[in-house]
Amino acid sequence: MSRKRKDNQGPMPAASAGLLRFFEEETEGIKIRPEILMVLSVGLIVVSVLAKIF
Repeated sequence: MSRKRKDNQGPMPAASAGLLRFFEEETEGIKIRPEILMVLSVGLIVVSVLAKIF
């Protein structure tokens, strides 16, 4: 029952000066999964280190 009461209270105010609302908005542009971005970043670092060695 306590869960139903919480849902009926209304929305909570945005935390941290509206940052919560900022991340809820849908933005246009390229969407890349974080895992792919991390792999590409590590790959770029490895290639840079290997280029400096050779």
